[in-house]
This record gives sequence, C-alpha cells and structure tokens, in this order.
Amino acid sequence: MLSNSEKLAKLRQYFVSGATRSYQFRRQQLEKLKQAIIKYEGEIYQALYRDLKKSPEDCWITENGFLLGEINNALKNLRSWMQPKPVKTNLLNFPSSSQIIREPLGVVLIIGAWNYPLQLLLVPLVGAIVAGNCAVLKPSEFASATEKLVIKIIQEIFPEEYVLIVPGDGAEVIPNMLDSFTFDHIFFTGSTRVGKIIYQLAAEKLIPVTLELGGKSPCVIEADANISVATRRIAVTKFSNCGQMCIAADYVLVHQSQQENLIRELANTIVNFFGEDARLSADYGKIINDKQFDRLIDLLKDGEIVFGGKTDRENLYIQPTLLTNVSLDAPIMQGEIFGPILPIIAFSTFEEALAIIAKNPNPLAFYLFTTKANTEKKWLESVQFGGGCINNNSFHFTNPSLPFGGRGNSGIGSYHGRFSFENFSHQKAIMKTPLWFNPALKYPPFKGKLNLFKLLVR
Repeated sequence: MLSNSEKLAKLRQYFVSGATRSYQFRRQQLEKLKQAIIKYEGEIYQALYRDLKKSPEDCWITENGFLLGEINNALKNLRSWMQPKPVKTNLLNFPSSSQIIREPLGVVLIIGAWNYPLQLLLVPLVGAIVAGNCAVLKPSEFASATEKLVIKIIQEIFPEEYVLIVPGDGAEVIPNMLDSFTFDHIFFTGSTRVGKIIYQLAAEKLIPVTLELGGKSPCVIEADANISVATRRIAVTKFSNCGQMCIAADYVLVHQSQQENLIRELANTIVNFFGEDARLSADYGKIINDKQFDRLIDLLKDGEIVFGGKTDRENLYIQPTLLTNVSLDAPIMQGEIFGPILPIIAFSTFEEALAIIAKNPNPLAFYLFTTKANTEKKWLESVQFGGGCINNNSFHFTNPSLPFGGRGNSGIGSYHGRFSFENFSHQKAIMKTPLWFNPALKYPPFKGKLNLFKLLVR
C-alpha cells in the first residue's frame, strides 16, 4: 500500500503528463462528478441528517443542489473560460499582439469545513477541475457521516493519481503532507484561527493560498427599514443549519426607533418558521458536537434573553435565541458566534453604529436594510467587507456571477463560477512580435533617442 507521500508524487507525475489539460478531459470529469451527486442523492440526505439534522430541502439549497448548480454553470461556460483573452498592446510594442492564457496551477490542496461538509469541499473541487488541476481533498472529520460518503464517491469516480482524498485528523494529516510535498495552491475553508496556521505552513514554501474564513458579519437595520421583510430575510439564514453558517448575520445593529418592533417581529417569525418547539421542526438542525454546544451555552450568559434560550445537550439542541443588553466587551462580541444566537444592539447615530462594526473590522459579509439610496451609498462606502446584500441576507452566496470571499481577517481570495476557474489558474502573459518589423531605434546606441522614447513610453 502506497504512503501519502508516494500518492502525492503520483499526482505530480499525472499532472506533468498533461492528461488534465484538454477541454474534453475537464468536461468528462465534471460529468462524472455530476452523475455521482445525482446517483447518491438519497445517501447525501441521510449523511447530512446524521451530521447536522439537515432536511432534504435544506440540503438541496445549500449542499448537493448548490453543488450541481456550480457544475452546470461550469459545463455551460468551460469552453469560453479556457479561450485565450486578447488584450491591447501599447505603442512601444507595435505591431505585436498580446493575450492572456489561463493555465492550471498543478496539484492543489482543498481543505473542507464541517458546517457544509459536502459543498464546501466539492465546489472548490469544481474550480480545480475546470482549471485543469490535480487535487487533494481533506474532508472535515467532524462531519463523519458525510466524510465517509464523500470518500466513497470520490474513490469511485476518480483515480487516486488525479483526485486523492485524505481523511483523518486535520491537525495531524495536513502538516505531514506539507512537510513532504509542495502544493501549487492551498484552498482552506474554516475558522480564522486555523486559517492563520495554514497560512504560516504555506508561507514556509511560498505556496499561494485561498482562505475562506469567517468573522462577525453585521446586519444594520436603519430607521426607514421594512421590518416585516427584514425579519424574515434575517431569520431564514441566521437560523439555517442552526446558525452554523459563516455568512449568517452575526449580530444586528438596529436603529433605536425600530428595536422593539424588530424584536417582536423576529420572535413571531421564528415561531412561524419553526413552531413553538423548534426541536420538533424538520427545518431546524442541531449543533455539530458537544464542544461547540458547550461553547455556545457559555455565550448565552452574555446578554438578556428576550426570546428562546432553551437547550437540550443530549440532542445538541439550542433554541433560536435573541439577546439584548449585550456589552460590546462581552465574549459574544469578540469572536464569531457560529450558532443560533442573535445579539440585537440599538444605535442612535450612523457614527455610533460604525464604531461598533470597527471593533471587528473586515467582516466576511455585511447586510443593510434601508429604503434610501443615499443611506445605502454611505454605508457601502464606509464599511470594508467581503460581500453582502442590501435588503437581503446571505443570498449573495448563491449567485455564481458574484465572487465570494473575504478580506483581511475574513479571508484571502474568492471563488464561485468563473472566479473559481480563475482562482485555480495562472494568468500567463504572452506577447507575439512579427519578424518583419525590426527598426534600429529599438537597439543601442540609444544616444539622441530620448525624445522618441518619451513619445513611445508615456
């Protein structure tokens, strides 16, 4: 049986052979993945229910259906993405022609996360495939049922020298691989804390990275906001997957004139969505494990519970919960919550709200509910963030025409749709110059040509 080091060497050999580069090959691999996801649809639902109590409908929107959408978009656009892109050539290089060729990076490492254990591993793989790479997949060990199924699927459809899946404890497996092999790119989805570790390991070998991290994503409710619409659009994503979503609203900043109305409407909306007892709802999930459950229980102490707060450790259940009177220095406001707890903080002025956001700069997402164009413009120009929505929440993630990614503490790089293809490609700049035009002014001696050079280079 080959060691991981020997398997990695075989991936390198396979990539160097050029087997992954043709349009036909890339398309065939996408079709294989598509058919496998369709074939194992039932097992995917079962695995995600065991790991996170996800319903088939939730899975389709956020996991396997989302993945199939990415594959279909790639199949539709692959040929055009692969075409060289002609660009302008400056006067100095007349009559040359210039173009940008996208070439594969090589062997890439993709590290998935447990909260969306299927799509956060395999959507980046789609990008790696369409760009012509070989890939190593590291699924999350914390979503064990999905991990086993993904191993089964990948090993069934792809040879190990093309796509290698490596299970196990990430803290042990990943450093060992990086010690013995130099990847051409690392794509990581997870916490900022672990992302920093991955970044340090990659830096030792100058390996470029994409880091899809998290952060405290604020949702601002202005005085003119439509509260009935806002509460539904906040709740549908904040409490999806039991709040274990990196782009869910981490906290709400509401204008003081709307605070009571917002709390009342949010409480009613939660009951309408999940019933009086959310643990009985088919649309409400569970916390991934005891460690995360205990962490979240501690955060419930950081404010006044105005709705929810019920828990059941045996079933890893935490009721959708709204908190007020939260201190900005409390632990719940220092790090990403990643659970079904929503602090609601009132503000009176734009400057006050902006100062609160500035305590956790560069969030992955930013959400604003307002009906005024000038208010929208002011907020978008004042807050630095990865991506976001106006009068919506989290759904920018579902548009393949938009790049998804963070900045600063919330990540490096972006993906989805064409941006995934570009993320896993190298832009090779090419200029082609004809032989028939070869004027002496381009060559020494240069004395007396300064004014001509000023004309050509400006």
